[in-house]
Amino acid sequence: MFTTTYQHFFFATGHAEGATPLNAFDGALLASGIGNTNLIKISSILPPNCQIISPPPAIEPGKLIPVAYGTIFSDIPGERIAAGVAVAIPDNPSLPGVIMEYSSRGHKEEIETIVRGMAEEAFRVRKFPLKEIVSQAVDYVSKGSGAVFAGVVLWE
Repeated sequence: MFTTTYQHFFFATGHAEGATPLNAFDGALLASGIGNTNLIKISSILPPNCQIISPPPAIEPGKLIPVAYGTIFSDIPGERIAAGVAVAIPDNPSLPGVIMEYSSRGHKEEIETIVRGMAEEAFRVRKFPLKEIVSQAVDYVSKGSGAVFAGVVLWE
């Protein structure tokens, strides 16, 4: 059973080429700064009182880290792919926030607009007062085997 209460989060984004889709994904993780960790994919709830931080300069290799993320791969040379994540932060810090992720073909600005809209909608459905939305996105033009990754990492 997990009992850790996460009090922080940070963004991790990256892109890479690889010999295979998995190698490209691995390279995108390395570029994002979390490539030597074990990802625990989470759904989309940010714990109450969670604060944004800068990514730690070094993360213990093999560490289990919870992350909500979007990723996409392309094997079409010249195709632009993008992934983005957005965090809706409540006005009341005792309420949870919401993380949304999205990936598709296109420019990072388009993807970021979409994912921010998703976060806004999640708060509207919950009827939570919104303080702000923070987001990041990444795009990349595939040379033949490219991947992008955008994630929100929960941190102790």
